[in-house]
Amino acid sequence: MEQTIIQVDAFTDRPFTGNPAAVVLLDSRRDGRWMQAVAREMNLSETAFVHRRGDYFDLRWFTPTVEVQLCGHATLAAAHVLWETGGLEPDKIAQFTTHSGVLTARRDGDWIELDFPATPESPMAAPLELTQALGVTPIYSGKSAYDYLIEVESEEAVRALKPDFGLLAKVQARGVMVTAPSSRPQYDFVSRFFAPALGIDEDPVTGSAHCCLGPYWRKKLGKTEFLAYQASKRGGTVRVKLNGDRVLLGGQAVTVMRGELAGSD
Repeated sequence: MEQTIIQVDAFTDRPFTGNPAAVVLLDSRRDGRWMQAVAREMNLSETAFVHRRGDYFDLRWFTPTVEVQLCGHATLAAAHVLWETGGLEPDKIAQFTTHSGVLTARRDGDWIELDFPATPESPMAAPLELTQALGVTPIYSGKSAYDYLIEVESEEAVRALKPDFGLLAKVQARGVMVTAPSSRPQYDFVSRFFAPALGIDEDPVTGSAHCCLGPYWRKKLGKTEFLAYQASKRGGTVRVKLNGDRVLLGGQAVTVMRGELAGSD
């Protein structure tokens, strides 16, 4: 039986920018091997699989090589697709059951707001292969439950990074986020995110990274609300609001492709 598949650019209001995610609307449960094969075929940073179960939607995320425990942009894309296709009424909150617990999404005008767990970092010296791969001397280094966080001196330094991805893939973490204060007044901070160990050299816009970046910049700037920019080639904007041990991530999304996944039996 054919399955509906929709490609969405997340954390942007313009096609061909932000972070692309494929969303597969499942009519029945599928096993992980099949989902991984589909994600490998799509070859995007993440493919999301959504299956309705009562008032909730089971949600899983796969890179081309592995299943991940938390993903912001593909959750944003999944919520966008549910409202756009009529799978969920416009005024209803999307409730997802995931490996990271229940995550919710609600519409806020042209934006979508995700409710995610905070994943604050703790100070930790960066491994030698990490700093060598980035070619920088960090102002600060720390590690969350998933990733290393590296602060460098400026937005220009973030944008100029040309990592050695072969060396970076040896770092024992999901990924590495590099951040700095923004040099532009409309943004509070910028970042880039690298995850070659997961088959993603650079993720264009990483919602889940902001679950760490938000708490970090609260300590630095004394604020609880931020507008952040992820400075990849595609680029994307993330609104970040801290709420206790939760982080509210705001973003926009636009559909760029609709189709049917053949050979899905």
